[in-house]
Amino acid sequence: MVRVQEIRLDEIRRPLPRENDPEKVKLLMASIAEIGQQEPIDVLEVDGQYYGFSGCHRYEACQRLGQDTILARVRKAPRSVLKMHIA
Repeated sequence: MVRVQEIRLDEIRRPLPRENDPEKVKLLMASIAEIGQQEPIDVLEVDGQYYGFSGCHRYEACQRLGQDTILARVRKAPRSVLKMHIA
């Protein structure tokens, strides 16, 4: 089951390093500041912890805007699914 909710940015672990395009982040910052976040990021919830693997540009844009939370599509998953994403 998938649900959409606001999650605190500091509660989302991002285990895979990603190089973001600074221009894309700037554009997203302007858009989010003007009309709000339109598309949730995807997050896995494993044992009560949140893990983000997509939406890196939106995550950084919200972070740089000083927002406390981000809109996320949350899917509960067992640890075995998390291991597949990290492998």
